[in-house]
Amino acid sequence: MGTTEIMSYEEQRRRRLEENKKKLEQLNLPHLSVALRGAVASPKASPAKQIKRKMSRDASLTPVRRSVRVAGLPEPNYREVASDFVDRPRRIARVSKRRGLDDRVYASDEAREYAQTKAEEVEAGLDPKFPSFVKPMLQSHTTGGFWLGLPVIFCNKHLPKRDATITLVDEKGDESDTIYLAHKRGLSGGWKGFSVKHELVDGDAVVFQLIKTTTFKVN
Repeated sequence: MGTTEIMSYEEQRRRRLEENKKKLEQLNLPHLSVALRGAVASPKASPAKQIKRKMSRDASLTPVRRSVRVAGLPEPNYREVASDFVDRPRRIARVSKRRGLDDRVYASDEAREYAQTKAEEVEAGLDPKFPSFVKPMLQSHTTGGFWLGLPVIFCNKHLPKRDATITLVDEKGDESDTIYLAHKRGLSGGWKGFSVKHELVDGDAVVFQLIKTTTFKVN
């Protein structure tokens, strides 16, 4: 490449640089670049963010709006607080003894047989036109559940088919009302009072004589 050609190339390059510089000045690009460099050096928050920050600062200084109904109430406390222990009185378990259990009398076989024999002798001396039966006493009759089951055959033949009140008349003529349950063939309410009153115990033998439809003479 000759000297003349080199000079013409440099001249063309210089002219292009000058033309590019003029175009940049026309577009105002140098001022924009300076502004961008300043923005990077000290960034400013956007207007929207500035508004939010201002609102947050103002909110911290302004009391919260409340309903008129709760305006006079104290501030609620949502912190978890251990509840106070309330010492409640404990229930005292009471063990109640069934009445008569400590006074139970357990009859021997000889005593039962003797009482049964004497009761049968009494029954034999009764008027035969009035049906009767002998009932040996057990713990359940005198000190337990106080339920007196009667002979099924006797109940089916002589006693009411429905529940009824049956009167017991003792040797002195005193009367006691009891509840007869037909479907169970026995005496329920009222029998306990009669048993306690006459001090019946295990091993006794009682003679029942039906003198009326719902009345027993008891020996």
